[in-house]
Amino acid sequence: MTEHSAETSKPARPPLLSRLGSLGPLLGLIALMIVATALNSDFLTVSNLSNVATRASFIGIIAVGATFVIISGGIDLSVGSMAALIAGSMILIMNALGAGGGGAGVIAIGMLCALLIGAGAGLLQGTFIARGRIEPFIVTLGTLGIYRAVLTYLSEGGSISLNNILSDAYSPVYYGKILGVPFPIIVFAVVALLGGLILNRTRYGRYVQAIGSNEQVARYAAVDVNRVKVITYMIQGICVALATLLYVPRLGSASPSTGILWELEAIAAVIIGGTALKGGSGRIWGTVVGAILLLSIENVLNLTSIISVYLNAAVQGVVIIVVAFLQRGKRS
Repeated sequence: MTEHSAETSKPARPPLLSRLGSLGPLLGLIALMIVATALNSDFLTVSNLSNVATRASFIGIIAVGATFVIISGGIDLSVGSMAALIAGSMILIMNALGAGGGGAGVIAIGMLCALLIGAGAGLLQGTFIARGRIEPFIVTLGTLGIYRAVLTYLSEGGSISLNNILSDAYSPVYYGKILGVPFPIIVFAVVALLGGLILNRTRYGRYVQAIGSNEQVARYAAVDVNRVKVITYMIQGICVALATLLYVPRLGSASPSTGILWELEAIAAVIIGGTALKGGSGRIWGTVVGAILLLSIENVLNLTSIISVYLNAAVQGVVIIVVAFLQRGKRS
C-alpha cells in the first residue's frame, strides 16, 4: 500500500509534446519562415530579414516592458498613445532648442526628455493602479484617450514635424549601422538581454512573478507590492520612450495617428511568446520571438497576395484570441 502511494505521488515525466511546447514560439517562427520562403523567395534575403528585424525592434522593445506588466498581473493599453505623445513632445522640444541650428546636444536633450516623459507616464499610471487600487485596464484605457487627446491638441489635429537640419542630424539613429547591423536591432537586443537578466536574475524579477502568481501571498511574504507595481509601469514607460526615440527619425514627424494599434501588437508579441495572460510566468526570449513572428506575418502579407495587407490587424487579433484560447488551462 505504501509502495503504491509513493509510486502514484511521484510526478509524471513530462511528455515530449509538453517539452516542445516551451519552444512553441520558436518552432512557429521557423515554420512561418519556411512557408514564407516557399511563397516568395525574396523573404529569406538578407535585406528583407534585416528590414523585418528592424521593424520588429520598435514593437519588441515595447513588448519587453509589457512582459513585466503582464507577468505582474497587469495590462497597459496606452502604449501607442503614450508613444504618440512622447514623439510629439520631443519633436517640439528639439525644434524649440534647435531653432537657430541643430546638433548632437539638442538631440541628446530631446532623447532625455523622451525617457523622462515615458518614465513619468509610467509612474503616473503605476501610482493610480497600485496606490489608488484601480484596475489596470481602467487606468490605461483612460490614459490611452488622454495621451492621444493631448497630442492632438498640441498638433492642432495635424502633424508635428522635425526641422530639416535636426532631421538630417537625427536620421543615423534609425538608419545607422554598427558592423553592418542596424542600430534599432542592436538596441532591441540590449533591451531584451537586460530584460531577461532583470526578470530571471534579480529580486525585483522574482517579486514581479510572485505578485502575478498571487498578490495576496506576496503581501504576506513582505513584498512591497505597490512599489514593485509602480516600477513595473515605469519600466514599460521607459521602453515605450526608447522605441519612440528610435522611431521618430524614420518619419521625422508625429501625428494623432502615430502608434495606433501598437498596444495590440505588443500584447500579441507577449502572449505569443508564452507569457501567461493571468500573470505569474513569462519569458523575455519568447516575447522577442513573438515580436519577430508578428512582423514576419506582416511582411509575408506584403510580399504575397494571400489576403489584403489591410487585414493585418485582423490577423493579429485572431492570433491573440487563439493563443488566449490555448492558454485557458495555464496556471498563473
